[in-house]
Amino acid sequence: MVKINDRYEFPLELDLDRENGKYLSPEADRTVRNLYMLHSVLVHSGGVHGGHYYAFIRPTLSDQWYKFDDERVTKEEVKRALEEQYGGEEELPQMNPGLNNTPFRFTKYSNAYMLVYIRQSDKEKVICNVDEKDIAEHLRVRLKREQEEKERKRKEKAEAHLYTIIKVASDDDLAAQVGKEIFFDLVDHDKVPGFRIQKQTLFKAFKEEIAKELGIPVECQRFWIWAKRQNHTYRPNRPLTEFEELQSVGYLKESSNKAYNAELKLFLEVNRSKDQRLPQRPPDRAKDDILLFFKLYDPIKEEFRYVGRTFVKASGKPREILERLNEMAGFSPNQEIDLFEEIKFDPTVMCEPIDKNSTFKACQLEDGDIICFQKSTSDEQIAACRFPDVPSFLEYVHNRQVVHFRRLEAPKEEGFFLELSKQHTYDDVVERVAVELNVDDPSKIRLTAHNCYSQQPKPQPIKYRGVDRLSDMLQHYTQVSDILYYEVLDIPLPELQCLKTLKVAFHNNRTEEVSVLSIRLPKQSTIGDVINEIKGKVELSSEHAELRILEVFYHKIYKVFNANEKIENINDQYWTLRAEEIPQEELQMGPNSRAIHVYHFARDPNQNQLLQNFGEPFFIVVHEEETLATLKERIKKKLQVPDDEFSKWKFAFVSLGRPDYLHDSDVVASRFSKRDPYGAWEHYLGLEHADTAPKRSHQTNQSRHVYEKPVRIYN
Repeated sequence: MVKINDRYEFPLELDLDRENGKYLSPEADRTVRNLYMLHSVLVHSGGVHGGHYYAFIRPTLSDQWYKFDDERVTKEEVKRALEEQYGGEEELPQMNPGLNNTPFRFTKYSNAYMLVYIRQSDKEKVICNVDEKDIAEHLRVRLKREQEEKERKRKEKAEAHLYTIIKVASDDDLAAQVGKEIFFDLVDHDKVPGFRIQKQTLFKAFKEEIAKELGIPVECQRFWIWAKRQNHTYRPNRPLTEFEELQSVGYLKESSNKAYNAELKLFLEVNRSKDQRLPQRPPDRAKDDILLFFKLYDPIKEEFRYVGRTFVKASGKPREILERLNEMAGFSPNQEIDLFEEIKFDPTVMCEPIDKNSTFKACQLEDGDIICFQKSTSDEQIAACRFPDVPSFLEYVHNRQVVHFRRLEAPKEEGFFLELSKQHTYDDVVERVAVELNVDDPSKIRLTAHNCYSQQPKPQPIKYRGVDRLSDMLQHYTQVSDILYYEVLDIPLPELQCLKTLKVAFHNNRTEEVSVLSIRLPKQSTIGDVINEIKGKVELSSEHAELRILEVFYHKIYKVFNANEKIENINDQYWTLRAEEIPQEELQMGPNSRAIHVYHFARDPNQNQLLQNFGEPFFIVVHEEETLATLKERIKKKLQVPDDEFSKWKFAFVSLGRPDYLHDSDVVASRFSKRDPYGAWEHYLGLEHADTAPKRSHQTNQSRHVYEKPVRIYN
């Protein structure tokens, strides 16, 4: 995807009757005058990855234009709507007009994106007043609803300082959330219904509203204040006092919840009769009473749920409430159960066994604490369960991570996902991936991390056991990803890491790419070893042919590798490695001849006639007194260009991006320095002609050799 910013003019009047109406479709009405007037210009400012839209409109087709830019509307001259939206280039005014400076030109990134024309004969029908009856019924209803909602939010915002939001959580909220939406603590207050109450409202009046809303008599309600503890848990802390219940809602919010006073959070304690139907008065609470909450875990089904709460005496012991807990869980009265205290979960899970024979006070239990329990399990049951007890299950829940795996070759395509643990080791992760892909050897799986900013794979894969945990694989600076990319290798990764893999494009004598080879050799190998490997994989002109390897970047040759150079530090990620036969004329080159760089180029009309290189660069030998006319024939023969096409080519000596055009009688060698037998890449013989080859995809990595697919338009 690219945004084209080329200059494109459009008229204020568009006459489609001109040239006998050749721009009209066959079914067009030719009995009317097809003269159109420009009504509006939609402008896009920016590039393909982002930008801003605004519009120039003349609502009545008068001479007055208006610019609509978000909520800002301004009067504009016609030039701003037309000429300045044609695109192309703009020239900065010279700061020192007296100096003969080349004016600086730059591409305009704000230009017309869509045009609206109105046929002049239909002007009265199109540009007319709109009555309510002209708007469809469903739109009228929708617009009215949106306006009412907007007004409600405006009023709510203006009066926000007068109100308090009270979040009231009850046993029903805890039962609905624990084990489904949350596993730690008791409730997510964001999902608890809220009441918007005026701050001066007495809390007694709020209780009456609760009675109406929830059907719980005022005398059966007892409210508890929530508190954030030092270990980052959030629990009911204490019931409201009689004095507090006589105060206003605003007072309660300010006094009881100063650190978290955006909302007032309360727990509504409602006690019911044995059949769970009728609410009852809350029992009197003695000084040593402790309110505890209970969760039940089933290791076989891996289910976790809230089952209730009860008061206990600080001096009492957990074994005294076992029968009550069995009743909550629906177990037989004598069922053996194990108890655990859920202490905290951030940053790590702390869930410890409770001694049933110690007192609650000795166990350091207090109001709002959570006890998790389960049936006692045998050794056989433990072996059959993934998470046999509450601590192991909560550890799993805390660390579980769904990871999406995609093929590295197709990073935008969805692959498969696995539920893993953030604590899984490198070996654990590749073993799970290998099982999913039916690969017998997990060491043949290579993973690559995800870049959260570019939304692409990171350039370097993860080394074999190069990270300790899955959490390390997913961490990208301050962000955490849930994507990993995979490859299935033909040899184990530890072996591959001792090797160097190079992608080398092999070109024939006409500079055409024949194939792309993947050469894999020990890291201490040399370019000479790579050449020997290539000789066994390609068809050469003769068994005695000599090869060389070049470094090509943006259609220029930057380096000819020495055969003794080590391959370990060669980077083929950003530039192309090219292998080719060394022509006999170079091998037999005399002292007065030399090889020069030859590159293709074209001038870019949108970039101030800057040179743009394209195609495959190459070397050619020039002799001491050889003219351009002779050299041209050899180039035409080498590249096998048809006569009619070659006759359009121009030839220039290019130095530092500036072309000096040559004539057939010019001696080419005289333009090039004799110091370097292969010349310097910034001085070259340029072949100027149109680029007719398919464009490479816009990738930084030029060694991938991917071409753009053609665009097909279907009727």
